[in-house]
Amino acid sequence: MMKANNVFAFLISGALVLSCGQNSGNEPANADGFEKIENQIKSEFGNDAYFTEISITYNESIGNIVGVTATTEPESMQMGQWNLTSGDWQQNSDITIEIPKGTKATDFMFQLGTSVSLRQLGELVEKSKENLKEDKQVDNPRLHMAFIKYPDTGEASKAEYVVMLQPETGGTTFTYSYKLDGEFIGMDY
Repeated sequence: MMKANNVFAFLISGALVLSCGQNSGNEPANADGFEKIENQIKSEFGNDAYFTEISITYNESIGNIVGVTATTEPESMQMGQWNLTSGDWQQNSDITIEIPKGTKATDFMFQLGTSVSLRQLGELVEKSKENLKEDKQVDNPRLHMAFIKYPDTGEASKAEYVVMLQPETGGTTFTYSYKLDGEFIGMDY
């Protein structure tokens, strides 16, 4: 009986360690944290998946919520909208996209690791926080949302990283926009 209890306790402990290691809600809003989130997305959808949307939203009570609209078969025009919350992927809906004649579905999608990197988005969150501290004297700004804004026109050159920050106590949202190469576009609030 004692041996069975020890085995059971070991299995439960192992499951807890593994599940905590995959919880995107605990990842910090920086380059390393976002890189881990990118790896979790690739683990779920594969390295060759296509996306029309990826967002990371911070919720004080549960941590990060990662939202993606993804497909592994872009030519099918079928995509799934998914959220990763507290370590669990949940599909919210199925989406059928429409594209203009003479174009390919992949013209309106992006892949992680090509021109889009969540590590770079995390670096831009860090840069935006420093900028907000210096320019607006906002102490301890926190991530509200960070996402890739991909144009409906399929013009990849107009894609942007968007970082939305708020003061620790809430209130005004400061929105920073960057080109995919990290060049600053502007800030609004």
